[in-house]
Amino acid sequence: MKDSDHLSGLDDGRTRPGVAWADGAAPAAWQHDRFDVLGVPVSAIGPADGVRIVEAFVRHRVKTFVCVTGVHGVIECRDDEALLSIHRRAGMVTPDGMPLVWWARRNGLAHVSRVYGPSLMRALCARAGHNHLRHFFYGGGAGVAADLRLALIRETPGLNVVGTYEPPFRPLREAEAQAMVEAINRAAPDIVWVGLGTPKQERWMNAYRDRLEAPVLIGVGAAFDFLSGRQVQAPQILQRSGLEWAYRLCREPRRLGRRYLNIVPRFLTLAIVHHVRGDRSGGGPRGG
Repeated sequence: MKDSDHLSGLDDGRTRPGVAWADGAAPAAWQHDRFDVLGVPVSAIGPADGVRIVEAFVRHRVKTFVCVTGVHGVIECRDDEALLSIHRRAGMVTPDGMPLVWWARRNGLAHVSRVYGPSLMRALCARAGHNHLRHFFYGGGAGVAADLRLALIRETPGLNVVGTYEPPFRPLREAEAQAMVEAINRAAPDIVWVGLGTPKQERWMNAYRDRLEAPVLIGVGAAFDFLSGRQVQAPQILQRSGLEWAYRLCREPRRLGRRYLNIVPRFLTLAIVHHVRGDRSGGGPRGG
């Protein structure tokens, strides 16, 4: 299915009904409900909602960040209270994974569907002629961000990518961090796309949110590799069936084996216990 198949009605100014944001003053354009997945608040949205909410953040110059979260992110949050707090502060936490979608639907949220990082990125870039956004790509291995820029501009010739930055595989020294912040602020992007992987990208967004002038930071993990052509995405049938993790594991067993062979069984066990106990507190919508 193409990203554009999900994007009808983007200009009608509506989102799913939700309670007021924070102090009650949020424009309806980015209000949305959240549902609880093992303690992690996940946005009750679909792909078109995700695009519309990000564009609303930019239009209203809201300084926030977006977590694109699947089973991996949920388990990481259970092990790290600071990471969970970051997700709770995020302007949006997209359901990036079919298990989260199934969780929502089991709890009566039939409209929720997967908001996949690469698809969200491609969809927002494809709307360059409508939203006129300025994009900055931060992350990826050597040459990946540059390849990503070229690939997306080929898809959407009017796309405005104002800069890229490929950080070293180590913490930045303060002088390097300040130079990076100044470079991004000089480029004046509307969105900084962060491709560092979970949980590193969430921590990065939280750490630099106040130092960057861009309205929105979005952590999209492997989207840089997929959209640049460096890695092959799982077939749609595996994505829809919740087996993308198995496809990625087969392709990169040494890098991903420890992650998936730990995380998938843990999530399944916790989900089964949660539903056997009939704990409904972890499913219903709440404002966000």
